[in-house]
Amino acid sequence: MFYILNSYLTKLCIEITTLTMIRKATQHDFNFIYDLHMHPQTNRFLFYEIMSAEEFKPIFNELLEQDILYAYGEDNILMGMFKLAPRQHRMSHIIYLGGVAIHPSFSGKGHGQQMLNEIICLVKERGFLRMELGVSVINTKAIHLYEKAGFKKEGLLKKYIYLKNENLFLDDVLMAYLYE
Repeated sequence: MFYILNSYLTKLCIEITTLTMIRKATQHDFNFIYDLHMHPQTNRFLFYEIMSAEEFKPIFNELLEQDILYAYGEDNILMGMFKLAPRQHRMSHIIYLGGVAIHPSFSGKGHGQQMLNEIICLVKERGFLRMELGVSVINTKAIHLYEKAGFKKEGLLKKYIYLKNENLFLDDVLMAYLYE
């Protein structure tokens, strides 16, 4: 089973390298990334409360400085985003995947799966052995997508996220993708 999965991943990554649609985010991506973070259909699943563009700009600049923000698109049309934050020291074999979102106008067309497949390949190319993420228990669509891609549930964090504008605490599912 391991050989089949590893062979499949290698084949998938070889095929994707010719279709690569992910890249590091730049200042030119600000409006798209700000709008996606603040979009009513995606905001409750992302890290930041609703805020003005002026308030978000320093956050965006910090993400660029940390070199962890990525954009996903096709033919110069942005469709999604994510963050990859490497861990350090004794956890330097681990990378954290966060802020994963596809713009709602591109949702349901396979772009989430395509972006996730490309992320899995990018992380493998960079030599990490483990990719972790947290996802809200109410984001069942994302949980299904992650499981389909090979992520496994590893735990539950109770009352982990607080949505200020809804006065609501949400639990987060911890998931991981292990590379062999």
